[in-house]
Amino acid sequence: MKVQGKTIVVTGASSGIGADTARLLRSHGAKVIGMDRNDPLLTLDGFVKADLSQQSAIDAAVRQLPAQIDGLCTVAGVPGTSPADLVGRVNYLGTRHLCELLVERMPQGGSIVNVSSILGYFYRDRLDTHKSLAAVQGFEAGLAWLARNPVPQKGCYEYFKEALIVWSTLRSSEFFMKRGVRMNCVAPGPVFTPILGEFVAQLGEERVAADAHRITRPGLADEIAPAIAFLCSDDARWISGVNLAADGGFAATYL
Repeated sequence: MKVQGKTIVVTGASSGIGADTARLLRSHGAKVIGMDRNDPLLTLDGFVKADLSQQSAIDAAVRQLPAQIDGLCTVAGVPGTSPADLVGRVNYLGTRHLCELLVERMPQGGSIVNVSSILGYFYRDRLDTHKSLAAVQGFEAGLAWLARNPVPQKGCYEYFKEALIVWSTLRSSEFFMKRGVRMNCVAPGPVFTPILGEFVAQLGEERVAADAHRITRPGLADEIAPAIAFLCSDDARWISGVNLAADGGFAATYL
């Protein structure tokens, strides 16, 4: 995995998938700077405390980062049990705002990896709506669009993960063609993390029971981290615009 000497920013680095991604990248020689609202419980090469739900906080955090970075892994997110407005701010608007800011600091060969979800699988069912939101530039303009097109609390997590997949796919073409920076997504299935219980509450016991046959077990954070790290690496230098499932075969059962 060719990340030796790269400087990579990992959001959500203080726990779960983000923490395991940071550990793995550092073990392969990358310099990792974490971003999280919580203090880290692991060794990092730098850390910036940040609230990804606010544009001003993201802008302030970015000012604390190096002038050049080689990669960005946006792992931070909140579950669908959080208010829909917060889910939209963190899981979509904050993520894309951070990407737009940091792509400016990446040299050719840079990489962005956004963590989506298997719950974004059906994005094609709302493709026109997601394209409309993706065309709106800027954090505040995105908030205004969502105010005109409110997302219900039920299903908000799925909605914004779908939207992230669509935005990442569309924007990846321009990033790669004009800057030589790749952008991809990794879509985990159910994963044993500190917020797994909230996802069960979000979906409801009936939905969880109905989907139980689709996988042998939930995944582990260290089974998702290698997919993220691979897409950051030079080994993936010709991969851009994909949504890579790391879900124990969950998505395959939809066919």
